[in-house]
Amino acid sequence: MFSKSFVLLLCIFFIQNVSAQSSQECRKKERKILESYFIPPEEFKDRYGDYRSPLIFYNGNTVKTKQDWQKRREEIRSRWMEMMGEWPPIMEDQQFKIVETVQREDFTQHRVRFYWTPNEQTEGYLLVPDKKGKKPAVITVFYEPETAAGIGGKPHRDFAYQLVKRGFVTLSIGTTKTTQNKTYSIYYPDRENAVIQPLSTLAYAAANALEALAKMEEVDPDRIGIVGHSYGGKWAMFASCLYEKFATAVWIDPGIVFDETKGSGVNYWEPWYLGYYPPPWENTWSKTGTNAKGLYPKLRREGYDLHELHALMAPRPFLVSGGSSDPIERWVPLNHTIAVNKLLNYSHRVAMSNRPEHSPNKESNEIVYSFFEWYLK
Repeated sequence: MFSKSFVLLLCIFFIQNVSAQSSQECRKKERKILESYFIPPEEFKDRYGDYRSPLIFYNGNTVKTKQDWQKRREEIRSRWMEMMGEWPPIMEDQQFKIVETVQREDFTQHRVRFYWTPNEQTEGYLLVPDKKGKKPAVITVFYEPETAAGIGGKPHRDFAYQLVKRGFVTLSIGTTKTTQNKTYSIYYPDRENAVIQPLSTLAYAAANALEALAKMEEVDPDRIGIVGHSYGGKWAMFASCLYEKFATAVWIDPGIVFDETKGSGVNYWEPWYLGYYPPPWENTWSKTGTNAKGLYPKLRREGYDLHELHALMAPRPFLVSGGSSDPIERWVPLNHTIAVNKLLNYSHRVAMSNRPEHSPNKESNEIVYSFFEWYLK
């Protein structure tokens, strides 16, 4: 029996290679297959676990209306921003500085420079398809920008390259300098005196990237998404949850909730994520958060978890491309965001696919690309 993802691959092949009528029929099948990823398995339907409901205010009152949810949404975001550190103002007026331009296949590659924090510039790769008119766009985030742009790197992580081939403008960014010195992340104003938890600073940097990308005449500013794997998945999750101008998002096996049984795969306690404290750092890359410092112990002690941030996405759609860090049991925390969308009269807004391995593969990535095509095109 063929898997859903294998059938999806066949449909995409036929769409690209057969007649218009057959292509239309296969698109219907493709959409039907995609819809199946929005439905929790029967064993996980309406299961909410021990996670605190986002539909209950911190004072214990219940969210009953859409208006209530807007207040509760603001309460969640404000509380988390207060705990993680408030962002500087978003830099809405900047544009990319083009450093180098190269023609690749049927798209143009620009190496661009911009400010992702008020005191730090970065460089990334802007890939623009050779087609006229406004286009949807996707930002890809990782340890460095080359991998997603298809310039070397591990297989099945060239998300920006694959999406530009499908007609999206893509921007690939990454933390090259801190990856090289093994401090990872972004620190504001600097690593010795950071006033924002680094994972939130990454989200802030992505928000500034979106603003620069939205200024391009080729880009539809209302159709910009974000995607990342592992470290990049955490980055994409926090960015899309905290900055609502992201129209949609895909989080590839980041560890969508706190879970100290997954070792370094779900290590939010590290000082480059939510456990920041001034260096020197000790015992990094630990398997649990037992000796964690910074904000992380407070979050665990006081019952906070990342499903609260997921709820900020509603009603914007998102896909969890789960692997070893995000197995099928993650439907339990995801059900809380489904409940929020139900209150708002939305369905098919929370999706998850699963595979055994942490690394993405061809089949899991086709689900990712089809998801973006469904919601951004």
